[in-house]
Amino acid sequence: MKRRGHRPSQASASRPRFYGRHAVLAALANPERTVRKIWGTREALSALDLPPVIPITYADAADLGRLVPSDAPHQGLVAEVDPLEEIWLGDLLEQGAEDKRPLLVLDQVTDPHNVGAILRSAAAFDALGIVTQDRHAPPETGTLARSAAGTLEVVPWVRVVNLSRALDEIAEAGFWRVGLTGHAKATLGEVMGEGRVALVLGAEGEGMRQNTEAHCDQLARLPISPKVESLNVSNAAAVALYAVNTRG
Repeated sequence: MKRRGHRPSQASASRPRFYGRHAVLAALANPERTVRKIWGTREALSALDLPPVIPITYADAADLGRLVPSDAPHQGLVAEVDPLEEIWLGDLLEQGAEDKRPLLVLDQVTDPHNVGAILRSAAAFDALGIVTQDRHAPPETGTLARSAAGTLEVVPWVRVVNLSRALDEIAEAGFWRVGLTGHAKATLGEVMGEGRVALVLGAEGEGMRQNTEAHCDQLARLPISPKVESLNVSNAAAVALYAVNTRG
């Protein structure tokens, strides 16, 4: 299979530290994730059935707090992990060839809280995965993993060098590319059709770049009340995914 739009290797990246029960337990449960070390309180660690090969350090809450960002809710658990292996866009598109699971494409959405929340929605509505540009998306961090509440481990995430070329490949795989923007005349329900849909969302404020819009088959808006100018990008993703999944 010809592979394009692959996610560049993160082999040179530093190992992130995940914190909180959801993020740490999900990392432990993911066979594709390597957990290098765990710190935790005796109470938190006593509730886990950990593989003997993982080094464990007992620590009090104050010590754990120094391992993570200030005021981060670690819940007594911190884990040092390796970034996940790269995913090829062609492989992801082939996985969903026989179903109509939607795909999410994020154009310069850089806030880790938003990307984490989008991963949660992607898992909740059984999306095929998410696609981002490698230079304009957050890396795997404890903040993102915490916001994703474990779904970073179960939703495929492809990072590509060139988003426009990736959108071309997505179209070749049979997806109807719908760019969500407030200035569109048509609504999502009017344009999404019956086939495979790729939802393209831009960063808050700036929205999608012009070149990204040009690589969409259709632009659409969510039919929200005029009382609200726009939705947070993670909220918009959740609403759009629900709409695609419940279409007649």
